[in-house]
Amino acid sequence: MKAILEAEDDAITVINRNKEVIFWNDAAVKTYNIRQSEILNKKINDFFHHDDLMVLTVLKTRESVKNTYHRPRHDKHVVINASPVFDRHGVLIGAVSVERDITQIVKLNDNLITTSAELYELRKKVYTAKEDSPFSKLKGNSQALQKTVQIAKKAANTNATTLILGESGTGKEICARAIHEASNRKDGPFIPVNCGAIPSALFESELFGYEGGAFTGAEKNGKAGKIEMAEGGTIFLDEVGELPLEMQVKLLRVLQENEIYRIGDTTGKKVNVRFLAATNQDLEKQMNEKKFRSDLFYRLNVIQIRMPPLRERMEDIAELSHIFLHQFASQYQTPIPKLEKDALQLMLDYEWPGNIRELRNVMQRIVILSEKPIIHGADLYHFFLPSNPTPTKSMVKETLSLPQEKEEIERKLIEETLNKMNGNKSATARKLGISRVTLYNRIKKYEVNIDK
Repeated sequence: MKAILEAEDDAITVINRNKEVIFWNDAAVKTYNIRQSEILNKKINDFFHHDDLMVLTVLKTRESVKNTYHRPRHDKHVVINASPVFDRHGVLIGAVSVERDITQIVKLNDNLITTSAELYELRKKVYTAKEDSPFSKLKGNSQALQKTVQIAKKAANTNATTLILGESGTGKEICARAIHEASNRKDGPFIPVNCGAIPSALFESELFGYEGGAFTGAEKNGKAGKIEMAEGGTIFLDEVGELPLEMQVKLLRVLQENEIYRIGDTTGKKVNVRFLAATNQDLEKQMNEKKFRSDLFYRLNVIQIRMPPLRERMEDIAELSHIFLHQFASQYQTPIPKLEKDALQLMLDYEWPGNIRELRNVMQRIVILSEKPIIHGADLYHFFLPSNPTPTKSMVKETLSLPQEKEEIERKLIEETLNKMNGNKSATARKLGISRVTLYNRIKKYEVNIDK
C-alpha cells in the first residue's frame, strides 16, 4: 500500500483524529517542500494555518469534498479530494487528502489573462482609426462600394430624407444604421420597420399608434406607433415600396408637416424624426403603374443612395469570404477552411443573385458542413443550394442541365489541374483531394485532354 501511495503524482496526506500526520508521500514533499522527517507524527497545523487546511475541515465536519479548488498557502493552488476515515464501528479515526498541484496552471492562466488584456488594448489602438467609423461595417474596398459610402457619409451629416436603393441582400439596412450612427441623432433610437412584413390592416396602428379605446381590443392607455417611438432619432422604412396607397398619403403628410395623428386622435402631435427608406423595387415603374405616389417618391428621394450588387464589386469577394469564414469558424468553434484559387475563381465567375447575403450563407454552409481544411473548386459546388444556378457564368453554357453543369465544372477543373501538374496524376489527385482511382475514372469518363 505504501508503495502504491508513494507512486502517486498527487500529494497525499493522512492524519489521525489528533491532527497528527501519519502519512506524507514524496509528491507532498515536492509540493510543499517539507520533508517527511520534519512533519510525520507532528500536528499538521504546526506547518499550515488552521483556516487553510481542508483536511481539518473534513475531520471536523465528517463530510467529503470532491474536486475542490483550495489554497493551503499563498503560493500554492491545488485541487483537493478529501475524506474522513472511520473504523469498522463507525468511529472517526482520521482523514485523508489527495491534492493536485495546479500552481503553474493558475500562473499561466493569470499571465494569459494579462497578456490577452494587453493584446486587446493594442488591437484597439491599431484598429481604432480604421473601425471608429460606423461605415466600417460596410466591408470592401471596391470603387463601387466606396462611392456609395462617400454619398452615405454626406447624407449622415444632414437630416435630409434619404432613399436607399438596391437588390435584396446588398446591405441596405446596414447602410441605414451606419447613417444613423454617424449622424447627430446617434444617441436617439433607430427604429427599423419592415413594410413588407406588416399586414395592411395593421399598418396605420403600427406606424402612427392609437389612443386608448380607439377600437375594440385597443390597450386602455393607447400605444405609440413606430414613428413616435423614433422621436429624436431615425426611423428606417425598409421595403417602402410595399406601403399600401392609403398609407402613402398619411406618410406624405407626416413628411410635409412633421406631425402625426394617432388613430382616434384629432389634435396631432409634432415629431422630430429623421426618415430613411429603402426598397429593392423599381419605384419609377411603380409610379407609372399607379402603385406608388410620385409626390411621396420625391419627398423620400431627397438623397438617393444605391447599394451596388455583388456582381459589380467582385474584387470584394475574397475579403468578404475571409471575414465570413472567420466569423462562423469562431461561432461554431471549428478550424477555418481555406479557399483555394480555383474555388475563388469559381466564385468570381458566379452571378450572386442573392448578393452578400447569399455569399454569407455559402460560407456558413462551408464551415458547418465541410470536412476538409482546404476547399477546391470541385468542393465548392456542393455548398450552393440546388435551386441556385451553378457557380459559373463563363465556364459552362446556359443550356446545360444542372448535372451537366456539374460535370463540365469537374472536367475543366481536372483538365486544368493536370496541366498545372505537368500530367502527374498522383500530384493531381492529391491537389484535388481525391484518390488516383477516382481520378483515372474521371479522366476516362470525361475524356480529359492533357496539353503537357
